[in-house]
Amino acid sequence: MSAAVLTPPVIEARVGRTVAAPVLSMLGVCKGFGSGVTRNEVLSNINLNVREGEFLAVVGFSGSGKSTFMKLLAGLETPDRGELLMEGKPVQGPSPDRGLVFQNYSLLPWLTVRGNIALSVNSVFRSWSKGERRDHVEKFIEMVGLTHAAHRRPHELSGGMRQRVSLARTLAMKPKILLLDEPLSALDAMTRSVLQEEILKIWEEERQTCVMITNDVDEAILVADRIVPLNPGPNASLGPTFTVGLDRPRRASELNHDTTFKGLRNAVTNYLVAVRQKTRDDEESLSTAPLIELPDLQPRSLSLPRKSILNATT
Repeated sequence: MSAAVLTPPVIEARVGRTVAAPVLSMLGVCKGFGSGVTRNEVLSNINLNVREGEFLAVVGFSGSGKSTFMKLLAGLETPDRGELLMEGKPVQGPSPDRGLVFQNYSLLPWLTVRGNIALSVNSVFRSWSKGERRDHVEKFIEMVGLTHAAHRRPHELSGGMRQRVSLARTLAMKPKILLLDEPLSALDAMTRSVLQEEILKIWEEERQTCVMITNDVDEAILVADRIVPLNPGPNASLGPTFTVGLDRPRRASELNHDTTFKGLRNAVTNYLVAVRQKTRDDEESLSTAPLIELPDLQPRSLSLPRKSILNATT
């Protein structure tokens, strides 16, 4: 496997793009679980700067540590080594400044759409008047297109509608950074496509800093300013940065015919496939398991005549 395949050049941004200062930084972050012989080193030497106002996508295969990566950013996990900084200050636990949208909706089943969103608004904006909080909740219900379903409870909603509630609940907190942990992975293709467009529309209106975890390269290119691959674990690290030089607004139906999109998709996909194969080859070369010698068996040729014995007697 050639080194050129595994370390493609970074695709440069458009001329004239302003590079903003980092609002969130990971400096040599390492994270593992367990102890002794059962310890599993998940992430190793993660270095990343998230710029203010950008949409960053982290792509990787299942089991590479993407959810652990996101929990670290949200403050739900603490690094074993390294530093995690928010606006230059160490991250110490969860904060309304970093709003996380989970994969599994995480809605309270006894509350309505309005009640689930109001719960986060009431906890974050306690100094606001009741009327201000109510208007704020209604704004975000309308933003995700759920005004007609505001009185319904989660079991009365489709999967796509539940994810809209989860997104609205997090957005209503007005976080400085929006964290999306594969929010569309459990949805069917049609619903996923619609919500991709909705997320893009909301981001273009709010312009919040956003970090999205996904295993879909096309989705990453559609929404992101930069794409960073997460190499396969254990000891997963970040790969080279790919800058998405496509104009906004973007539409999935139009990108399929764009040569820049096709080239970027091939570059990211080829990198992921190559680095996964290299990881498998390295694991195989380091394996101490004894080789199993297979028996030298040949299949029977069905073209050869076979002797048939019918009604045999002794």
